[in-house]
Amino acid sequence: MEIPPPTRFFWGDSPDEAEYYASHGVRNSQSYFTTPTGTKLFTQSFHPLDPTTTPIKATVFMTHGYGSDSGWLFQKIAIVFASWGYSVHLADLLGHGRSDGIRCYLGDLAAVADASLSFFLSVRRSDAYRRLPAFIFGESLGGLVSMLIYLRSPDPAATWTGLILSAPLFVIPDDMKPSKTRLFLFGLLFGLADTWEAMPDNKMVGKAIKDREKLKIIASNPRRYTGKPRVGTMREIARMCDFVQGRFGEVTAPFLVVHGTDDGVTSPEGSKMLYERAMSQDKELIMYEGMYHSLVQGEPEENSERVLGDFRRWIDERVVRYGGKVTEE
Repeated sequence: MEIPPPTRFFWGDSPDEAEYYASHGVRNSQSYFTTPTGTKLFTQSFHPLDPTTTPIKATVFMTHGYGSDSGWLFQKIAIVFASWGYSVHLADLLGHGRSDGIRCYLGDLAAVADASLSFFLSVRRSDAYRRLPAFIFGESLGGLVSMLIYLRSPDPAATWTGLILSAPLFVIPDDMKPSKTRLFLFGLLFGLADTWEAMPDNKMVGKAIKDREKLKIIASNPRRYTGKPRVGTMREIARMCDFVQGRFGEVTAPFLVVHGTDDGVTSPEGSKMLYERAMSQDKELIMYEGMYHSLVQGEPEENSERVLGDFRRWIDERVVRYGGKVTEE
């Protein structure tokens, strides 16, 4: 695959960000957030361009996938939600994008989730948003982190109105699972190998993206991690997949979980497992026949629009249904 020459933005070198966002009916702000442990997260928010004509319905807190960041093509999801009237807030995960940490090292996913949660709660509890419904959105690895964020939140059902999970990483496909023998041998080094880029990558990007032109755009992201998975990252992802599977029964908030049947990166069985085990009274599972892993960023436009349409239908209905049930801090 021939990767196009690098550009300033995923849409090219021009227009600049403010003009591009305004052309889509939204505005953007960016800043760094210092977590309680002192680490810094790169964060950004998207809002309707003119809140007088597009009032804010609710807040949405988004988490991207492995090796990605909150910018580049992932932000297209945030832009669309903001154009629908939502205030959208994103943070680069620790070890990703412009946040602190060793690139794509996720040796402690609980700490990674807590860092993002601290930013999300700072917004959630602010005077501007505390009385609005609040939703968590996670894609791929971001789905796993989002589930940890939900489970680790104070009074999760009261804090969050609902969750939207797109191809969440709850079950690793057999051909993507890290070798237990390899992990055991690295473990004999007492953590010295944790940050080594020594695990097979199994061509994850190619398995995630169906549309070849979109694959080129994603591959051209200057902040995308391109090294092999780190030993501690794969060990921790496998451990945390098992952990959240055992906690699905604690999920009581409304949720929508969607997955492509031909996803080669995260197993659709994980989404089915969540749907079957969760105690939520309001839950929905959508399986998209023949779609790959990246349902919005990587599918042909007609497929992406179908997925976005389901997102909009679901969240708009929940804002109407649960709009009055908010947390007072």
